[in-house]
Amino acid sequence: MNDNEINITIDEFYKHMNEGKIVEGGTNMCLYFDKLSQEALKITTQLNNKYHEPLEIVEIFSKLTGKEVDKSFRLFPPFYTDCGKNIMIGKNVFINANCMFQDQGGITIGDGCFIGHNVIITTLNHAFEPSKRQSMQPKAVKIGKNVWIGANVTIVPGITIGDNSIIGAGSVVVKSIPSNVVACGNPCIVKKYIECEEN
Repeated sequence: MNDNEINITIDEFYKHMNEGKIVEGGTNMCLYFDKLSQEALKITTQLNNKYHEPLEIVEIFSKLTGKEVDKSFRLFPPFYTDCGKNIMIGKNVFINANCMFQDQGGITIGDGCFIGHNVIITTLNHAFEPSKRQSMQPKAVKIGKNVWIGANVTIVPGITIGDNSIIGAGSVVVKSIPSNVVACGNPCIVKKYIECEEN
C-alpha cells in the first residue's frame, strides 16, 4: 500500500491518539504509524550523525515534532523516536544524550524540565490477548514544570509526573507521581517531599 492509499491526516492521527483509541494491526492508522516512523528515522539520522549548533538542533526538532520548539530548548544527541509528531516541549527544556521517546500516544514536557541520559518514555501498550497482540493502546505521558528525571529512567504509558518533582536515576515509573516530591526505585515510589518557595 502506498502513501496515497493511507487515507489518514495528521489531525485525524492526533484525534485518535489523544482520545486513547485502540490502533488495530493492519489498519490504515497502523500503516500511518509506519509512515511517521520512516519520516522520524530520516530526521533523527540527520540529527544524530553530524554536529549541529544549538539553534540548528531547535530547527531539526521543530521539523521532527511538526511544531515550533522554543529557542531555549537544548538537546544533546543522539536522540531516538519512532514517531516524533506527538511530542510537546515547553520552554527551557534540556534533554541529555541517548534518550528514546515512543510518543505516538502523546508526550508533554513542561517548562524548565531536565531529562537525563538514556531516559525511555513509552506511550503504547500491546494487547494482552495473543491473537490481538498487534493492536496497540495509546496512553499519554505528561511531565509537569521543573521536573528533573535522572539517568536511565523508564516511564510507562499513562503516567503523569507533577510539577517540581525529581525522579531518581534508574527508576521505573509505573504509577503517576505527585508534585513536589523525590521519587525513585523499581517500582518508583515517593521518598520525600520538596519544600517549594512561595512565588
